Amino acid sequence: MLVAFDFDGTLSDSEMTVLLGDRYGVADEMETITDRAMNDEIDYATSLRERAALLEGLSEDEATTAWDQVALRDGASEVIDTLRAAGHTVAVLTGGFETGVEAALARAGTTVDTVVANRLPADGELTGEVEGPLVEGTKDDALKRLATDRGVPVADTVAVGDGANDLPMLEVAGLAVGFEPKPAVEPACDDVVASMPALLDLFAERGLVTRE
Repeated sequence: MLVAFDFDGTLSDSEMTVLLGDRYGVADEMETITDRAMNDEIDYATSLRERAALLEGLSEDEATTAWDQVALRDGASEVIDTLRAAGHTVAVLTGGFETGVEAALARAGTTVDTVVANRLPADGELTGEVEGPLVEGTKDDALKRLATDRGVPVADTVAVGDGANDLPMLEVAGLAVGFEPKPAVEPACDDVVASMPALLDLFAERGLVTRE
């Protein structure tokens, strides 16, 4: 099977743009924009561009300090490792940024099969722009492409997420799991969990993994 995770708010309780905003004194503005997007009040591409624009001029050194603060939730690495040991393909599909995802995975001593994420261009400092496959692109399309590439029927995919930009992949996946989902997201979920151990238990109940 193919198991696709959102990152910010799901695999991680960090919000990368807020961590970056902390380094630049714009975290409150970032959080307000993020909350509106996650509750489906504004579209995700608009929110992402607005947040990236607030970061124009942030030095790369300060950005690196923020990436170093991105961390996986307790138990997330065990979920990833258990799924991969069971032979499943594990992907991260995030509107967040590949630098932060890869840094967090490396610090946790785990890895996934693929990361589909965005980037913040920089030349000594952030430009205020954002680029990547999940600015305008949606997670359902990304999930379908990955499934095709891996030879996995979409019916044999699992999506795990929490916010409005996760809705497209939750709606097309064979199994949709909400991780403490926002109110607008919960109706699209087949199951809801509030911790990584609970998610691993759910995967065991669904027959995806075996627990000792």
